[in-house]
This record gives sequence, C-alpha cells and structure tokens, in this order.
Amino acid sequence: MYTIITENDESAWADKTGFLYHFPKKYLKHLEPGTNIIYYKGSLKKKAFSKTRLSDYPHYFGIAKIGKTYLDKESSKNDFFATITDFIPFREAVLAKDDSKYLETIPESRKSNYWRDGVRAIDENTYHLIVSKTNLIKVSEQKTAYISDAITENYQDSLESFSEGKKSKRYVTTYERNPKYREQAIAIHGNSCSACGFNFGDFYESYAEGFIHVHHIVPVSEFEVPKEIDPETDLIPLCANCHSVVHRKKDKTLSIVETKNLIADNSNQKT
Repeated sequence: MYTIITENDESAWADKTGFLYHFPKKYLKHLEPGTNIIYYKGSLKKKAFSKTRLSDYPHYFGIAKIGKTYLDKESSKNDFFATITDFIPFREAVLAKDDSKYLETIPESRKSNYWRDGVRAIDENTYHLIVSKTNLIKVSEQKTAYISDAITENYQDSLESFSEGKKSKRYVTTYERNPKYREQAIAIHGNSCSACGFNFGDFYESYAEGFIHVHHIVPVSEFEVPKEIDPETDLIPLCANCHSVVHRKKDKTLSIVETKNLIADNSNQKT
C-alpha cells in the first residue's frame, strides 16, 4: 500500500516527524502496518515556519513506513496514532505541482475537495514518480537520534545491568534515551510508572508533566549486538525510583512483575 500523509506547520495533533502520526479513524484503512508513506506539507501560511520547511509551496519532503497503529487513549473522538519507521527526508522539496500538473492523480469527482484529505491513498506509480524527483538523504548522512558514547558513559551507571566480566552494553541505555523510541513508548504505554503507577504530572503538576524514564525490558546481559526495537514490547515507562530498583543489582535486572511483587509485599507488611 502507498499513502500520502499531511503534516501541517500548526496542528492540534501531537505528531513527531518520523516518530508518530495521529489521524481520525476514517483513515485507518489507508495506514495499515507496513504501508509506504510520503510526507506532504501544504502552502505556507505563517512566515515564522518558513525556515523549518523545504519550500513555501505545497510539497513532499520525505518517505517512511507505518510501524503499528493504536487507539489514541488521549482522544475523546476515537482517533488513532501510528508509529513511524524507516523515515528518510528529501534533500529538496518535491513540489506537488510539476509544470502545471499535479503529481497526484485527482479524480474528477474530487477536484473541488481532494486536498482536504490529510491522508490520501496513491498507487505505486505515483509513489515512485514522487520519489524519483528527489535525492534521498542517505542514512549515514542523517542526524542520528542516538547520544554519543561520551554522554552515555556519564549517564547514571546505576540504570544499567550487566554480567560480571562482560563489556557493558551501552547501546541499551542509548535505546532508552533515543527520542524516537521514547516518544513511541510513551504514546503506547502512557507516562505513568508501569510498576507503581506514579505519575510525575499528577504529583508535580505542569512542571513535570510528561516526565518519565523509559526502561528496556530485556536484560542487558542478553544483548550481544544492537537490535531492532519494538516500543510496544521492548520498552516500558518507569518512575525514577522503580527504574533505579530494577537495575539495583549489576548482575540482575528485575522484571516488572518482580518489581510489582516487591511493592505489594512491602505494602502488605505496613498494613
């Protein structure tokens, strides 16, 4: 499947380019997992956004794929969101109209309202036509979302576990701090601690709204090389206290069930 998705300069949706995309339920059929997508922006409406765009005119600016789709628990309208994978931006804008002709095929019955749809299904030929008109930025040239080894080295060592005698798997902490995986994991699981239920926003109000640690469920000692991450099954939100306890022993990473049991046992003893 091939689909155009629109990203506006200003939007009520909590979208993150290349990370997350929110949409009404009516578009769900066009955004199934694995769908090839092309990012699109309409005309510039506020000059303040000009520097963040490839063009002031309607244009396409990148390709990606739909990872998984989820019901948006924060929406009162039964909306959905999708995780985005394999995002590659264009070096230059591909204008929606080339030599006075639109690259997308507009049905006669939709000429008056075609562009109102933020999500538009296209055929394979149209997809390749758009992509052929730009040079994609190579993965090696993209700004990495990973943090440097130096920064990782200084990041709380207590939040990593590893077997004695083995080299510490620093890339696990990197996964946990990667903005893409963090955003996706929090969107899927929420920002309350999965072990004790603590929510920073509820306790500290707006000052700490949205703050949470993200924990890699698989013990570090089981990682031999970096792997593809599924934020639904591999990552989980934890408060700072629970995250520290999970990694309290260097040779053992507590499971969420074990952590919950510790909390429950301690609570029972006090009552």
